[in-house]
Amino acid sequence: MIESTSCEFQLQFRSLFDSGRGFAFPCDPQGQVDLNHLNERARNNYLYARAMVGRELCWPAVVTAQLH
Repeated sequence: MIESTSCEFQLQFRSLFDSGRGFAFPCDPQGQVDLNHLNERARNNYLYARAMVGRELCWPAVVTAQLH
């Protein structure tokens, strides 16, 4: 996963084809990602991940983040 950060929840988009790959973004318990708090690269990755659901990525899931 890329774009993960230490927060309480993450919205994870897992790859349909390559186990262990995908994207993870900080979110609230309802899965809402605050785009204003993402840097440009993370924002672009988030928009890409949303566009690729069903093509390259699974439907996103809200999971409890592992805090480091």
